[in-house]
Amino acid sequence: MSHRQPVRISDIAKFHTIVDARSPAEFALDRIPGAINCPVLSDEERAEIGTIYKQVSPFEAKRLGAAYVSANLARHLHDTFHDRPANWKPLVYCWRGGLRSGSMVTWLRLVGWDAQQLAGGYKGFRGHVIEQIDSLVPRLQLRVLCGATGSAKTRVLHALAAQGAQVMDLEGYASHKGSLLGHLPGVEQPSQKHFETLLATQIAQFDLNQPVYIEGESAKIGRIAVPLALVERMRQAPIIEIDASVPARLAYLLRDYAYLGADAGLLATKLGYLKELQGKEVVGRWQGWATQGALEPLFSELMALHYDPHYERSQARNFAQWALRQTLVADDLSDGSIDQLAAQIRQRDL
Repeated sequence: MSHRQPVRISDIAKFHTIVDARSPAEFALDRIPGAINCPVLSDEERAEIGTIYKQVSPFEAKRLGAAYVSANLARHLHDTFHDRPANWKPLVYCWRGGLRSGSMVTWLRLVGWDAQQLAGGYKGFRGHVIEQIDSLVPRLQLRVLCGATGSAKTRVLHALAAQGAQVMDLEGYASHKGSLLGHLPGVEQPSQKHFETLLATQIAQFDLNQPVYIEGESAKIGRIAVPLALVERMRQAPIIEIDASVPARLAYLLRDYAYLGADAGLLATKLGYLKELQGKEVVGRWQGWATQGALEPLFSELMALHYDPHYERSQARNFAQWALRQTLVADDLSDGSIDQLAAQIRQRDL
C-alpha cells in the first residue's frame, strides 16, 4: 500500500483512472478531462448535510454524512469498481482534496489498490486551468481565419486539423456557432468553467513554436466568454481571410444550417431579436420566410443586410493586422475545395 503525499496535477497521466468523488451537479459543471463521476454524496444528500451542519450541529452532519458516504462507497465497490484488477491505480479528487476524496482513498487502499488523492482537489485543478490560459496564450503563434458569414471557416479549421495542423476550435468547445442563429439543436453549451478547461487542455498539447489556427471570434460565443488573454492575442495575430463568393457562401449556409428549417417557430423568434437593427418590415419578411421554410431567400438577405455590413465594419476595428491580411479567393466551398483551402493555408506556413 502506498503512503505517498497527495498527487500534483502534473502527475495525473500516471494513473489508470481519474475518479471524481463530488456530487453529480458539481461534476456536470466542470471536471478534469477523462474523469469518471463516482459521488460519495448525491446532490440531495450533500444539500441535506449542509442544512443539518448549519441548523443542527456539525456532529450530526458528520454522523449522517458518514452513513451516506459508507453506503455510496459500498455501491461503487460492488458496481463501478468490481472488475478493476489488483494493480489498478486510481487518482481520486473532490472539491478541495478533503474528506470526500480522502474517505474513498482510504477504502480503496484497504482493498489493496494504490489509490492516491489529488492535492487541492478540483479547486487546485481550476487554479491550474486559469494559470495555463494566462501563461501559455501569450506565447501562441496564432493564425486567425476570417471571412464573411458562410465562408466555411470552421470547416477549414477541421480540414487543417485533419492535415496535421494545430487547431483551436472555439466554437467546438463552446458547442455554438457564434452567431444569433448559432445554437445547435439539442446541444447545451458547457459551463464557462468547462469551456475554459477544454481550452486549457488543448493549449497544453500545442507545440508553442508552431502555428495555431483559430477562427476570428467575438468576445462571446453564445453565452460563453472567450478569455480576455485569448481575445487580445487574436486581435494582434496575423490574419488569413477567406474571400468566398456570395453564391458559394449561400450554398454552404443552406447545407450547414439546414436544420434551422426543422423548427420554424424558433427560427422566427430568434429573427425577432433583430427588429431594432433591421426594422419591423424587414424582419417581418424574414419571419414569413422562416415560417414557410424558405431558407434560400432568408439567408440571402441575412447576408446582404445583416451579416456582411457588420463584418465589413468590424474587421479593421478588431484586428490590428487586418490591412496586412493574406487573402484566399474561393468560388466553391464543397468538401474538396475546403481541403484545398486548408492545404494552401498550411503551405504558406511551411
